[in-house]
Amino acid sequence: MKIKTFVEDLKTKSAAELNEELVAAKKELFNLRFQNATNQLDNTSRIKEVRRNIARIQTAITENAGK
Repeated sequence: MKIKTFVEDLKTKSAAELNEELVAAKKELFNLRFQNATNQLDNTSRIKEVRRNIARIQTAITENAGK
């Protein structure tokens, strides 16, 4: 259910907001990878979740560009 609302939220955002969201997600992914490498990460499934969110954001950016 969370994913559906996340995607619908992305569809309502402007290109600039989507780019900001993408940058934030990439920073989070970097931090998660860093924590994982130093054995400080408890929830390793978060990496997969963030990677998929990045793909969702990129898809929304592509769909907006086509409009």
